[in-house]
Amino acid sequence: MASFLELISFIRTEVNRDLTRLPIPEKPAYLYNPIRYVLRGKGKRFRPILVHLAGRANHADPESLMKIALAVELLHNFTLVHDDIMDNDDMRHGQPAIHTKWDDSTAILAGDGINAIAQILLSGLPDRSNAICRFFNQATLEVCEGQALDKEFENDVSITEDQYLEMIGKKTGSLLGACAVLPATLIGCHQDDIDHFDQFGRALGNGFQIHDDLLEIYGNPEDMGKSLGSDIAEGKQTMMVIKARNQFEKEWGEIIADSTAPDLMEKIRSFFTKSGIESETKLMAESYFNSARKSLDKINDLNREELNGFVNLVENRTY
Repeated sequence: MASFLELISFIRTEVNRDLTRLPIPEKPAYLYNPIRYVLRGKGKRFRPILVHLAGRANHADPESLMKIALAVELLHNFTLVHDDIMDNDDMRHGQPAIHTKWDDSTAILAGDGINAIAQILLSGLPDRSNAICRFFNQATLEVCEGQALDKEFENDVSITEDQYLEMIGKKTGSLLGACAVLPATLIGCHQDDIDHFDQFGRALGNGFQIHDDLLEIYGNPEDMGKSLGSDIAEGKQTMMVIKARNQFEKEWGEIIADSTAPDLMEKIRSFFTKSGIESETKLMAESYFNSARKSLDKINDLNREELNGFVNLVENRTY
């Protein structure tokens, strides 16, 4: 396990190093200073790490893998910059969000610029760049669809668990699916294997997001790099909120009636635990992580050890 964690740490270090080496111009400072600021943030880099692990399992070219990994991380940051504006989140990766440090207009433009840099990186790939760019852009559009559903669902008490799962499947699952698929596309894998990699990444993404919802309530705000409970404060329909509303409508309504109560988070945590919603949600996340492992098992001639290790890492993360 120690050697695997060392590998993860090494990949993260390499990704962080290459992010800082991207040729970001100095002028106009209005655009590029905020972009540099974003790329210096202390992100977990789970997505580019998954790209590298999927690439290692497929014996892909490391240089091309790094371009894909950086593009994926840029795409992720592009969505976060814009999401923070829409969701009124003031902190990101342990530092003030761009729209907080500067303003909304600066953040919108910086996000657009980050997305453009990702496209430029992928267009420079020596092999199968068209297929890779097409899948990358399809994933980008799905992420946008997921965010649109997330906004539509706010304060909508009719949202079901199935609708929530569709939303996170697009917002989170599609990008993790791309992280697993793009290295397989790079080396020209058979379509059946590409489909299995996509299923693997999407199941991992759903498990990741449901686990993230748990951390939003039970995590350490310093580790998370943002304030806890912001999703509930914004009227987000998380899996636990939906379960609470459907199973304990009266009790849940009484708890959230006073959104300004100083002990609101304590009441929410206690309620989710005592009602069994916390354990139900953990079991749901676990089922998706197991589905991810089963998808890997369907791929022939694949060294699954590192990818399964990554699933374990995501499943047991505390931030």
